[in-house]
Amino acid sequence: MNLMIMGKEAKLASEILAITETSRKNETLCHTAELLEREFESVLAANAIDVANAEQKGVSPAMVDRLRLDQKRVYAMANGLRSVAKLPDPVGEVLEEFTRPNGIAISKVRVPFGVIGIIYESRPNVTADAFGLCFKTGNAVILRGGSDAIHSNTRIAELLRQGVRECGLPENSISLITDTSRETVNEFMRLNRFVDVLIPRGGAGLIQNVIENSLIPVIETGTGNCHVYVDESADFDMALKIILNAKTQRMGVCNACESLVIHEKIAESFLPKLYEMLSEKNVVMRADEEARGYVPAMEAATEEDFAKEYLGSLISIKTVSSVSEAIQHINHYHTRHSDAIVTNDAANAEQFLKQIDSACVYVNASTRFTDGEEFGFGAEIGISTQKLHARGPMGLRELTSYKYLIRGEGQVRG
Repeated sequence: MNLMIMGKEAKLASEILAITETSRKNETLCHTAELLEREFESVLAANAIDVANAEQKGVSPAMVDRLRLDQKRVYAMANGLRSVAKLPDPVGEVLEEFTRPNGIAISKVRVPFGVIGIIYESRPNVTADAFGLCFKTGNAVILRGGSDAIHSNTRIAELLRQGVRECGLPENSISLITDTSRETVNEFMRLNRFVDVLIPRGGAGLIQNVIENSLIPVIETGTGNCHVYVDESADFDMALKIILNAKTQRMGVCNACESLVIHEKIAESFLPKLYEMLSEKNVVMRADEEARGYVPAMEAATEEDFAKEYLGSLISIKTVSSVSEAIQHINHYHTRHSDAIVTNDAANAEQFLKQIDSACVYVNASTRFTDGEEFGFGAEIGISTQKLHARGPMGLRELTSYKYLIRGEGQVRG
C-alpha cells in the first residue's frame, strides 16, 4: 500500500469536493445510504468474521458490543448519512464582514480543511459516520481503523466509494488504509504534505501515540474517565437514576461514568443503596477506605482505579468532605471529557460548573448526553477534550476552517 499515492489522490479529490454544490453532496450521501441498506447482508458477513475473531481472542463483552453490527445498526449508519444530508452546510458561511477605512472589503468565510485523517478502533460505524461528516463539509477523508474491525471497515468503505463514484464524484473522497501494522500508522502520521488534520478516536494508548508522533496537526478526542459527584444536598432518587444511566446504559462508550465521588455526610445512607443498585447490574465497585467502612463488600480502590477508563462493568468510588475537594479530585484524575454534579445547592452547582476543567460539565444530568446528536449538532466525528479549535462534540462546523476574502479597487499599501 503506497500511502504517498493515497495522500495525493485524496488531495486531488478534496479540491473537487471543496467546490461541489451542497445539493450534489446531499444527493451522494443519500445514495450511499441506500447502497448500505441494499448491501447490508455483505456488511454483516464481513462483520461476523471480525466478531468471531474478537471472541476467539477473549475480548471483553463490552468491546465486542462496540464491534458488533446487525441490520438495525447498519440501517442506523445509513440513516446517519441521511441525517447529515439534511443538516445545513457550513461551507461558505460568512462569519464576519467589514470594510476598512481605505475601502478594502474583508469577509471571513468557512472553508473545508482539505484532507482529514482519522485513526480509530473498533466501532465500524465510525467508517460511515466519518465519511458522512467529512464529505458534507467538502473534505476528503483517509481512514485507518483497527485490525479488530478490518473486514467490516473494508466492506463499508468499498460501498461508500462505490456510491460516490456512481454519483460522478471522486471515489478517493474516502480512502481506507487496510494495512493495520504499526509501521503503516507511523508512516501515515508523517503525511503532513497531503493530510491537513489528524483525528484519533480510541483508547488512551492510541491517542497518546498520535499526539507524540504525528507530524500532522492533531485534534485530540478523548478517553472518558467521566465522573459523577453526589453532593450532600443531592436527591438520592435523582442521583441513583443518573448514575444508573451514566454507568450502565452502555458501558463501552467514552461518555459513560467511570468514577463516582460521594460527599462523606451522605455516604453512610447513600452507599448501601448505590451498592444494591449497581450490584444488580453486575457492576464491580472499587472504593476508598471510608466508603468500604460503610459497605465492606466493595473492593479496595488503588490510585490507578481513580484514573482509569474501564469501558466495562467496573467503577471507582471516592469520598470527599466538600465540593471543593470533589473538584480537586476530579480535576486531578479526569480526562477533561464530561463530569457531573448531583445537587440541590445552587452555589455548589455554580462552583462546579466554573471550576471543573472539562469539555462538558453537567448539573443534575447524565454524562451520556455528551453526544453530537443529543446536542442537536447531528452526527459527530468525536468528542474533543483539548482547547484549540474545537472542544466537546465535534459536528460539521468543527470540521471546517476559514479564510479571509479581501476585495479591493486598486488599493496599495503606503
